[in-house]
Amino acid sequence: MSDYRRHGVMAALDAITAIVPDRIHTVGYCLGGTLLTLTAAAMARDGDHRLKTMTLFAAQTDFSEAGELLLFINESQVAFLEDMMWDQGYLDAGQMVGAFQLLRSNDLIWSRVVHDYLLGQRQPLNDLMAWNADQTRMPFRMHSEYLRHIFLGNELATGHYEVNGRPIAISDIRVPIFTVATEQDHVAPWRSVYKINLLVDAEQMTFLLTSGGHNAGIVSEPGHSRRSYQIAGRSEEDRYIDPETWHITTPRQSGSWWPAWQAWLAEHSEEQQVPPPSMGMPKKGFYPIDDAPGRYVLQK
Repeated sequence: MSDYRRHGVMAALDAITAIVPDRIHTVGYCLGGTLLTLTAAAMARDGDHRLKTMTLFAAQTDFSEAGELLLFINESQVAFLEDMMWDQGYLDAGQMVGAFQLLRSNDLIWSRVVHDYLLGQRQPLNDLMAWNADQTRMPFRMHSEYLRHIFLGNELATGHYEVNGRPIAISDIRVPIFTVATEQDHVAPWRSVYKINLLVDAEQMTFLLTSGGHNAGIVSEPGHSRRSYQIAGRSEEDRYIDPETWHITTPRQSGSWWPAWQAWLAEHSEEQQVPPPSMGMPKKGFYPIDDAPGRYVLQK
C-alpha cells in the first residue's frame, strides 16, 4: 500500500503542485478512495495542507460491517490467497472478479446464462459494460496488506494503521469531504460507507446516497430519468444521525447527482475561473507522454 501511496497519490500531488501551485480537489473511487483517505490522514498528521477538498465514491473507511464480502474474507481465506499470489506474483483478475460475481449471481451469472446461451439473446456491449469487464490484477504485497491490515484488521478506522512507521487517524482530516454511496452497492454497502461520519472531524461533511449500484450509480450522467438521490451536509457542530434515520428523513431528489457535486465543488473553489494549461509543463520537467487514454490501457 505504501508504494501506491508514494508513487501514486503523492507523486500525482507533487506534479500538480509544481504545475498549478494551488490547493487541490481530490477524488478517490472504491479502493482508491480508501487509499486517498489514508493519504490525507498522513498528510494532515505531517502538516501537509495541499488538499482543498476530498470526494469519495463508494469508498469504505471502516470495514467492521463490510457486507457480504465478509463471507469470503477470513484468516484462512487470506492465507489461501497469499499462497496463490506467492506462486503467481499477483491475484489474477478472473480469480478476483469471481467473488464479486457470486455476490450478485442472479444478475452477473445466471441471467447471462439464460439470455446468452439458452435464449441466444446476447446483450450488446455498451461503454459501462466494457469498462466493467476490464478487470485489474492485484499485486501480491499490496493485496495482502490491504486484506490483512485494512479489511480484516480494520486498522484504518481504529487508528492503528501506520504510514512511515507512525499511526494515522482519519479524525485529523479537516478539509471538506463529499461522500457518495449507492443504494444497491454489493462491493461497498452504503451503510458501511456512511460510517465515515463517525470517523472524521472535517469542517464540512456532505453525504450523498444515489440509486444504482457500485458502477452504474457512480457513472450516472444527467439524462437518466429514473435516477434519484438524497443529499445532506453537516458541520462540526451538528450531531451525528444514524444511517436509518438519515435515510428516512433526507428528501429524495430526482435525476443525476452529478450537478449537485459540481455545485459543491464550485462552492469550494475560487470565483475566478482559470483555463487549464496545455498538457504537461516542460519547463519544470513534466513532458506529455501520449494522448489519452495512454498506452498502458492496451497492455494485456
